Amino acid sequence: MSQTEGARFFRESWIAGVRRHFPGEPKAGYVTPWEETPQWEREAAGAVYAQVRQFAEVSGGQAARLSREQKGRFVALCWTAQMYKHFEEPKPGYVADWDALPAWQRETDADIFEAIEAARRLAT
Repeated sequence: MSQTEGARFFRESWIAGVRRHFPGEPKAGYVTPWEETPQWEREAAGAVYAQVRQFAEVSGGQAARLSREQKGRFVALCWTAQMYKHFEEPKPGYVADWDALPAWQRETDADIFEAIEAARRLAT
């Protein structure tokens, strides 16, 4: 999968997770379609996709054995690093620690990891 395809896959996985786990109607920005996603967010999504995929590969496929929380924490931490890369002073919600994230976001991050891991297994 190309960097752009990976970024789009990440975004689509995020939107699916938000629709699955967000209580009520999510903010429009949470489910903005790819075509309307800002460039910085596309770049961040591509970078995190690549990090998760590489992590899964270098673990010899054993990353699938991580708990859902560990998977979600990995995605959240990679995303936080991207926020510091793209913003001099990111909003506190963009860089919140795992325990400060809402449950829907933690579940969505874990879903993203599992979607990327599943796609990687199918491709090999």
